Amino acid sequence: MNGSLTIAVPKGRILVESLPLLAAVGIIPEENPETSRRLVLGTSRPDIRLLILRAFDVPTYVQHGAAELGIAGKDVLMEFPDDGLYEPLDLRIARCRLVLAGPAGAQPVNGRARVATKYVRTTRAWFEERGQQVEIVRLYGSMEIAPALGLADRIVDLVDTGRTLKENGLVALETIANISSRLIVNKAAMKMKHDAIQPLIQKLAAGAGR
Repeated sequence: MNGSLTIAVPKGRILVESLPLLAAVGIIPEENPETSRRLVLGTSRPDIRLLILRAFDVPTYVQHGAAELGIAGKDVLMEFPDDGLYEPLDLRIARCRLVLAGPAGAQPVNGRARVATKYVRTTRAWFEERGQQVEIVRLYGSMEIAPALGLADRIVDLVDTGRTLKENGLVALETIANISSRLIVNKAAMKMKHDAIQPLIQKLAAGAGR
């Protein structure tokens, strides 16, 4: 069907908070995506299916047209070149902060600091804007233990309540960006399937409180 749509959604918190928004516009998965092993799910609408992906894969699938639409955290999108993507809507879900954090009471770093993060592009750009050169240590998890083990002086990571930082002796030093989840759309699909995509954007916007 020319008007059929595929929506890529990341596993985890964004998926959980996306499901009520999708249900409000009549898109209900045929199986519970939190428990199903299937990564491609039909929905209550025969013209719409869901892809359940890792967070950093969502923009890639949308950019290359494997999905017409996706839901992605702004933290992921900041790491991703936006060629081929529109970002028409802030869904206002999965809110948190991307922060620079370090040991409580730590002294300023002399020389080039080592910063552990999976947000390499964003971190490097943020420090460059401030005229600071840092050594980036790429990690994909357990960032909070890096300073205690001497792997890094600081970390850049997402923070919600701040509890995990506190439990590991860290404090947020600066907020790099306020994060929420955004609807993204493949640019070519927006032209080819505008009549199917635009009404969906409008309905999701209403559900997001706009």
